[in-house]
Amino acid sequence: MNIAHEKIDINSEIGVAAALEAKRISEKYGKDYLCCDDLVAITGFGKNNVRSLLNSDTFPTRTVGNRKAVSVIAFVLWSLRDSFRLDDAE
Repeated sequence: MNIAHEKIDINSEIGVAAALEAKRISEKYGKDYLCCDDLVAITGFGKNNVRSLLNSDTFPTRTVGNRKAVSVIAFVLWSLRDSFRLDDAE
């Protein structure tokens, strides 16, 4: 197998894993968007750290009014991005 083909296979496997993890989290919390308290429970980070994350330019936050949230799939992809260097795999 050539390198380009292997990268496609890795990205496909990561995509499937991300979709399954997003589905699991969405079903567990009964929602498609996660708030600060949800992220504290999922990550184990403190509330102040999660608030900093939600205000970070690199985190896929959505703002509605004065509330910030992240979609489950965006959170899962964000959390996998550094682990598997998805940006470098293209």
